[in-house]
Amino acid sequence: MSFNLLNIANSGIRANSELLQTTSKNIANVNTEGYVRERTEFTTMIDNQVSRGQTYRLLNEFAQKQLNRDTSNKSFFDQFVSEASRVDQIFSEKSNSLSTSINSMFNNVQEALNQPSSTVARSLVMSDAQNLIDQMDRLAGIVSEQKAVVNEQLEIFSEEANTLIESISSLNQEIAGVHGTKNEADASSAYNERDKAIRDLSKLIDIETLDGPNGEKQVFMGTGEAVVMQNGSFNLFSISGDPDANFKELRLDVNGGQAVPLEIDPTKLKGKIGGLLAFRDDILVPAQNQIGQMGIALADSFNQQNRLGMDANGELGGDIFDIPTVSAFVYQANTGTANMSATVEAGKGSELPASDFVITYTGNPNEVSIQPIDNKGEPLGSASLAVIPPSGIIDSAAITSGESFGLELNVTGAGNAGDQFQIKLNSGAAGNISLTTGRGEDIALASPIRTADGLDNTGTGTISPGDVSDVTTGSFTNPLGLANGPINIVKTANANEYQLTDGNGTTTFTVTPPANNILAQAGAPYDGYGFDFNIEGVPATGDTFNLEFNEGGFDDNRNGQKLANLQNTDLVRQNVVASASADNHKTLNQAYAGLVTDVGVVTSQAMTNGAAFDALAQQSEAWYESLSGVNLDEEAANLLRFQQSYAASAQVLSAARSIFDTLLSAAR
Repeated sequence: MSFNLLNIANSGIRANSELLQTTSKNIANVNTEGYVRERTEFTTMIDNQVSRGQTYRLLNEFAQKQLNRDTSNKSFFDQFVSEASRVDQIFSEKSNSLSTSINSMFNNVQEALNQPSSTVARSLVMSDAQNLIDQMDRLAGIVSEQKAVVNEQLEIFSEEANTLIESISSLNQEIAGVHGTKNEADASSAYNERDKAIRDLSKLIDIETLDGPNGEKQVFMGTGEAVVMQNGSFNLFSISGDPDANFKELRLDVNGGQAVPLEIDPTKLKGKIGGLLAFRDDILVPAQNQIGQMGIALADSFNQQNRLGMDANGELGGDIFDIPTVSAFVYQANTGTANMSATVEAGKGSELPASDFVITYTGNPNEVSIQPIDNKGEPLGSASLAVIPPSGIIDSAAITSGESFGLELNVTGAGNAGDQFQIKLNSGAAGNISLTTGRGEDIALASPIRTADGLDNTGTGTISPGDVSDVTTGSFTNPLGLANGPINIVKTANANEYQLTDGNGTTTFTVTPPANNILAQAGAPYDGYGFDFNIEGVPATGDTFNLEFNEGGFDDNRNGQKLANLQNTDLVRQNVVASASADNHKTLNQAYAGLVTDVGVVTSQAMTNGAAFDALAQQSEAWYESLSGVNLDEEAANLLRFQQSYAASAQVLSAARSIFDTLLSAAR
């Protein structure tokens, strides 16, 4: 009896010593990040002794996975909001507003209309035009800087993720080596380190875990790609850009080390990396494209209208803005020798959407498809087809199916079927539009034609001021004048019949009421003059109307009025899906207001969602800590209880020894 009592007391002391050791370990690691509290449990043996203790981690797998998921979501929005808020603030600043610069320039155009002969008024227009260009350049530069920051952070985060992946794989091997052995309990620190590494990885990307053999954890991205497999295998991230080296994409090194792009929606990637990619794709790319689109639309429309007028030197107007040509990005998989560059086709700036384009050689000779793509590289609408002419210039005339989207492509070399090129005209032009001239005299405020009613007219008919639509038809001479001289129109006695006389001779023709576009109704060659006019009211027989060259253009502001009207003209295309000619355009101010609103709305929504996921993450954290975290009050109570148990077991041991000593003494 005394012997059994001694053994029981010894096992009690040992068991309580283990309990004290476990409790002490929990208390000591209360501030250790990633530590999971432990518990030691015992069973009773047949001879009433306490068995060897079984120590295990108090870990709820479901709570852990929920915490990892909520951590990924929280990190995603934290990163997105942090980046987006800066851009939102920049675009919201009144001093950075493009609308202010646009309005200032057109206000000075209006002032110049009041004083067409004033060189000062014209100079102010050019000064404000330069300020507008500078403002676009500043905004585009800010966006470009943010894109560079995104690239830098992607490099840092991908390296951090790779370090964690390697660490998880190494810890998996360490755990597998002791799994199922008597040393497994001593390897709890390896389990804790691995779980912490997995949680840290969840801050960077969305992950899911599966239990593998021998205690290993297999880690997968939320999109399904494996990053940590069994037996020490793992895949690492890399950052590269194809075709644009400065547009970094996340790739996963699989298939024997070959980098395979992760074609995923960044909103599904989550984590800090997902937040960065979403910020770039949802804010930076659209913002830069829209800035460039507005600049091109303004520059092209202003140039086109200025060409139709007459400047202060009595010459036809020229370009005020210089629209850049951008080189195409070549895909690495191309096998041909082709290359290309792009600009906007003159007069087609309003057809250009705020998107990038992928140009692909089809299987047909000299045929390419033109596909607009969204900010994530996905196709928008339907692709157009074009045949490359001998000149190598692809414009609207080369399109065989669809539309040109306002592009003018210059192709060199020979491409093979499947070769692709990416065109980023909008973003390339955003900060590179410049002034072709700085001379206010080059603003063509006057019209090169003028009209007049005959002094002896008796009817109510009047001739309109006339509109110039094209100055390249050969109807104007150099020095400037009308190639076919003045035009004289006489109303005949017949209803709706007129007689026209100019350098091409005399013709009689009948118009279809109303008497609009007289030259077009007169037919060839008059319909190709590049200008036209209307006759309004009811002219009497013999009434005359005249059109002539606007000699000197002194104090004439008719073309300037059309320049000023560009401020309120729908010039900026809204989307790709609708036809370019449909009701699918905004004014410059509306377009910029839409850009600022879009950035603000996306940022605000992200803040709202971020607050919700932050609350969820806090709940998950509290739940996880309640199950796996160290509670000092609980551990202190355990410490006191186990001390008392240890002391009681020691008393039993002392009693057992006394009994045993008494028995030995009696036997002597």
